[in-house]
Amino acid sequence: MTAQEAYTLHRTAFLNKPNPDLAHRMSRLKALKAALLKAEDAIKKALWADFHKPPFEVDVTEMTATIFELDHAIRYLKSWMKPLNKPTPLYLMGTDTHVSYFPKGPSLIIAPWNYSILLTIGPIVHATAAGCPFVVKPSENTPEASLVIKNIIESVFPPEEASVFLGGKDVATELLAQPFSHLHFTGSAAVGKIVMKAGAQNLSSVTLELGGKSPTYVDATADLKLAAESICFGKFSNSGQTCIAPDYILADRRIYKALLKELKLNISYRYGATFEDRHGDDYARIVQRPHFNRLVTALEDAKSKGATVEFGGGSDASDLFIEPTILTDVPAGATLMQEEIFGPILPVLVIDSVEEAIQQIQQLPPPLSTYVFSKSVEQSRKLSAGVRTGAVCTNTTLLQFIQPFGPFGGEGNSGIGRSHGEAGFRAFSNEQVVLRRKWGARLLNFASPPYSRTTTWFTRLLQKLS
Repeated sequence: MTAQEAYTLHRTAFLNKPNPDLAHRMSRLKALKAALLKAEDAIKKALWADFHKPPFEVDVTEMTATIFELDHAIRYLKSWMKPLNKPTPLYLMGTDTHVSYFPKGPSLIIAPWNYSILLTIGPIVHATAAGCPFVVKPSENTPEASLVIKNIIESVFPPEEASVFLGGKDVATELLAQPFSHLHFTGSAAVGKIVMKAGAQNLSSVTLELGGKSPTYVDATADLKLAAESICFGKFSNSGQTCIAPDYILADRRIYKALLKELKLNISYRYGATFEDRHGDDYARIVQRPHFNRLVTALEDAKSKGATVEFGGGSDASDLFIEPTILTDVPAGATLMQEEIFGPILPVLVIDSVEEAIQQIQQLPPPLSTYVFSKSVEQSRKLSAGVRTGAVCTNTTLLQFIQPFGPFGGEGNSGIGRSHGEAGFRAFSNEQVVLRRKWGARLLNFASPPYSRTTTWFTRLLQKLS
């Protein structure tokens, strides 16, 4: 089936049944959950084959997080679909208003490779909850996981409700040429611009979950052991290939050396004290050679410009392995400080105040997330208010992604739109305003021709009642 044929099939089905009821949507969500759990072993084997992702890490970062999203939708979908009554101002007395949510229509989901299950199934949950048929294109960089996803989707949804397209850039281009009602893309800002341009051609709405250089500020009051544990978890899980991973640290000069010590201890505890130990099964590999080469080149660039390797720095090209690495003295002109790292390399910079941290962060495009480690609520609030960012997390990392009651998304280069939970449901839904006149219809005659002093009196009255 071609992209055009798939779109036509979904469009026809949608026109025949434009608003699936609650029971239909719930049945699909529950079937999706069951299929996902049934495929758990296949998922773990696939992600191990794709980039050596540890099975336990799959449990934590893929399966559990996806089940959370599914369970949340199943629990709250009824309330999301319920029309919302709106207040009536005095000048509209005699009317009532409500907002209903209807499916936007056939939608396209282009998913990334770094969290193949979570970042593919998540948008599918939102589209299904909203009642939209969809086409999904998993990433070609994780072919084994993409095959499993295809099998899961095809076991749950009939062809007129969902299609899966495997392939690379050419397939994505063909899909983007179709007039889908909504486009959901997760990936880089560069490709996000292409998706947005395609959406503009058809006036499609878009959700873009991108990335950026997510900063981490550690002040002098922080619990350094907790900071190191949280940062290492957020940075080195999935070998740093996480869009909301801490990208670099801004550490207060007073605790700088102590933080470095705690970071080294935590990495050694998690992954081993030697290169050989760290080169083990509890640590994912870089997904493909171009990504590996990019990271190694960026590391060498930083070292050539004066950066110091405080920990790690080793790699094995035959296994696409880069060990957890900490750098200091990284100059602003180094590639690592200009582009999202998206790998297990962590620059640690020295600063003297929260104001300096804000200034540093403002030099780059708005990040998807910002992390703060501090015992001072005032310091956290000051940084939160001073930077443009999709989310702020204090004394932890990554957890904002699995908070379903909070909308997830970025700003500018880090993303457009919001997803997760009710925000994801609304992203795939059209808001329809319904206003009904119950009484007083003839009151409008006062504002209609032939105009008179009575008209003026009536409009002045409406202004006073506003």
